[in-house]
Amino acid sequence: MSPEVTTSRGAAHVLPTLFGDGYGNYPMQGQTFALSFILHIIAGVLIATSTGYLYNHRQEIKQQVTGIVTDISPYVLPPSSTKAGGGGGGGSGDKLPASKGALPKLSREQITPPTVVIADEAPKLPIDPSVLAPPNIPLPHTGPLGDPLSSVLGPPSNGPGSGGGIGSGSGGGVGSGRGPGVGPGWGGGIGGGPYRVGGGVSAPKAVFTPDPEYSEEARKAKFQGVVVLWVVIGPDGHTHEVRVARPLGMGLDEKAMEAVRTWRFEPARMGGQAVAVAMNVEVSFRLY
Repeated sequence: MSPEVTTSRGAAHVLPTLFGDGYGNYPMQGQTFALSFILHIIAGVLIATSTGYLYNHRQEIKQQVTGIVTDISPYVLPPSSTKAGGGGGGGSGDKLPASKGALPKLSREQITPPTVVIADEAPKLPIDPSVLAPPNIPLPHTGPLGDPLSSVLGPPSNGPGSGGGIGSGSGGGVGSGRGPGVGPGWGGGIGGGPYRVGGGVSAPKAVFTPDPEYSEEARKAKFQGVVVLWVVIGPDGHTHEVRVARPLGMGLDEKAMEAVRTWRFEPARMGGQAVAVAMNVEVSFRLY
């Protein structure tokens, strides 16, 4: 027996399907096995190549996927160092929640609050409804008016809030907050919470800032330092929602909060109107 025949028969014994021996009564086709083998090799190469591509470009793909699956709420401003917070709400005491719809135009001045159910179809002096918010925010304003975050598609309703506007809050705005803006915050604007300095919002000016008292513990220890507080300065110039942002200890945090609650400011303004702003203030404790 020649060497070639021995090799062929040995391979046929190991891979009978490839060499046509088969099993049972039906002969097998070597071409079919060869084609299947080649296709599996190609598939393996494609999988290995695509895996390498995905690994090498994982950051770009992650950014693209994040942009696809993230639902950006119309109440949230785009990231910016000059973004402003705020919000508003309204309603007309309806029993039904506010119906879903589009926002009116954004304006720095509000004359007519928005409404879904119009009581006077033919006013003597028609004025477009608006909400008090920076007008340069890119938001859609098409379709019937309503609360963009509402899940109620109908029937039309201004919501159970008060003071005009749309929603469950008060003040002639749209949403669950207070004021002529949009969202869960207050004082106008859009985005939740009070305004932040910048983006057309001026900084408040301190007019009365009495020094804090020293705690006995800190005085005996001759302890000094700075307490940083997060405060909301309202349209009335008073401080609200005072919180400790960077504590100092020794009882000085409480003394700083007591002092800041007595401080008075000329309020921040946007478009000439006083608005609430959130900011950090420093209270220094020094022994002379």
